[in-house]
Amino acid sequence: MVISNSSVKWLRVFSFLFLIFLFSSCSNKTYQNSDGTQYKKSIFETVRWLAERDLPASQEIEVLEISDVKVELSHAAIWIGHSTFLINNGEINILIDPVFSERVSPFSFVGPKRMIPPAIKMNQLPKIDIVLISHNHYDHLDISSLGKLSNINNETIFLVPEGDKKLLVNAGIKNTFEFKWWDNFQLNGTTFTFTPAKHWSARGLFDESRSLWGGWHVGNDSLNLFHAGDTGYSDDFKLIKKQLGKVDLALIPIGAYSPYWFEGYSHVTPDEAIQIAIDLEATKSIGMHWGTFILSDEPILEPKEWLNISSKKENLDFITVKPGELIDLRFEF
Repeated sequence: MVISNSSVKWLRVFSFLFLIFLFSSCSNKTYQNSDGTQYKKSIFETVRWLAERDLPASQEIEVLEISDVKVELSHAAIWIGHSTFLINNGEINILIDPVFSERVSPFSFVGPKRMIPPAIKMNQLPKIDIVLISHNHYDHLDISSLGKLSNINNETIFLVPEGDKKLLVNAGIKNTFEFKWWDNFQLNGTTFTFTPAKHWSARGLFDESRSLWGGWHVGNDSLNLFHAGDTGYSDDFKLIKKQLGKVDLALIPIGAYSPYWFEGYSHVTPDEAIQIAIDLEATKSIGMHWGTFILSDEPILEPKEWLNISSKKENLDFITVKPGELIDLRFEF
């Protein structure tokens, strides 16, 4: 039997309404954005979004897969896919929002599936000194990957937003520390500062905004890096620059913005990503959060193409890279 696209859409709607009926006692919100707002979509908005969704076709993205050898970096970074970056800042190996699972979902058999493999396999990673997590959505906090990383090296340190430590501890992950905005942590000459973002958190029906979200500023004597996590546009980035100084390299999301009426509160378009780079006074920026999972309705390559056009108009060094491509961090500033 063939099910029409229209039937599939309405099946999504009825499934959502059933879940709302089943779990009608939503929990109280705990965290809010720096402007005092909270992410909140009405049932009607969510039903409209589900009914109108028009997911793009999967698209082939070139991945520079690393051969089956251990990866060793010095003053370099690699985009592994989505928001996952491996970075060596000259002192330590840093892994940000590591997602190596096939799906970003509470279930292994359903949910957004990878279009591309991770550019580096987990067993090819160098010794990871520290892991940074921006927030607890499944495409950023992959508990399966974090558990494996902890098993590979029980000395790895995990930094998470306030409210998420218990998730890792319950999975047997040690050396976990949680942070509020502007809290910092030092390791071997590098300072890690958790910074505000305009977003939200949830891993189920009962925990919306029960943990914090944000980005990470990573600084040492020679380099200031910034990973924005996942965010809508806000004045937070002007404040981050004011508090922590200009950024040498910014990693900024550019995808998951369509339809904008639904996604625009908590995700940025490429033009808004450019404004973030300007606010940070970033010398160089790289676009992430695109080309790996289908999470929204824009065509897969649109964020890259849009960014390319707009960054040239602004005469801004803001590019996309291929997954697996080596990013030299010893460039001239």
